[in-house]
Amino acid sequence: MTGTNMTDTKTDTNADYFAKAEVLSEALPYMRRFTGRTVVVKFGGHAMGDPKLFDLFARDMVLLRQVGIRPIVVHGGGPQIGAMLEKLGIKSEFVDGLRVTDQATIDVVEMVLSGSINKQIVSAINAAGGTGIGISGKDGGLIRAERLKRTTRDPDSNIERIVDLGLVGEPKVISPHVLEAFEDSDVIPVIAPIGTGPDGETLNINADTAAGAIAAATRASRLYMLTDVAGVLGEDGKLISDLTLFEAQSIIETGVITGGMIPKIETCIDAIQSGVDGAAIVDGQVAHTVLVELFTAGGAGTLITRN
Repeated sequence: MTGTNMTDTKTDTNADYFAKAEVLSEALPYMRRFTGRTVVVKFGGHAMGDPKLFDLFARDMVLLRQVGIRPIVVHGGGPQIGAMLEKLGIKSEFVDGLRVTDQATIDVVEMVLSGSINKQIVSAINAAGGTGIGISGKDGGLIRAERLKRTTRDPDSNIERIVDLGLVGEPKVISPHVLEAFEDSDVIPVIAPIGTGPDGETLNINADTAAGAIAAATRASRLYMLTDVAGVLGEDGKLISDLTLFEAQSIIETGVITGGMIPKIETCIDAIQSGVDGAAIVDGQVAHTVLVELFTAGGAGTLITRN
């Protein structure tokens, strides 16, 4: 009986190994297609708070670099920033989902993003056998930004006024030469979305926006936006696997999507219009989601392309 169990276990294990080998074989054409190309991955959401998903993400980035693809990681950190501000007794106010940022807040934002979070990702990549290097948008003038303004309209008077968000910025110039220095090495850049303003001030930049701008500046083959949902959902609640630019714009205009998904799709649209081959919104809560989207025919999440 013992021998039978051992044989069955060995047979099952071999079957698993052959299945994995078949997956690798099927991935080969996609590996060849993207070898030497850049992919920009915005890492954020619950995946950053799950130790297992965090480590698997790092391993996936190392795998991409190992097969000749050049990943660039841009990370967020909103929940971690919020927790630190609360711990320090600094109150936050939000306008249209953007944190109003004064000097005390930007000091915490930079400390959390460029410090703890950035180095945690770098350490995970290094532990997985890769070479991660952490930088922020301030390093080498990578992200030069301008202060972001928002307007609101008073419902009673219908008068429009400008809302000052403080030290919140939007990218205006990306200096890709900073990242080009890593192209002929095994380095995986990990970027904190902090930029430099016109007067040398530090500006807090939305990670999605920063990732889109960096993808456009590096002419990336893919921009991946890791979120906490499966992708873009249609009116029937089902996942939309593929969208053209026209279709992506249409579902915004017709109100099929609302809320926080709109700026994500707008970022993808802007990146593609600026030369990125495709942008995908994928579920960061699913292990290996970037690999599945990049290396399989079925893909994962929602892929937006020009045509």
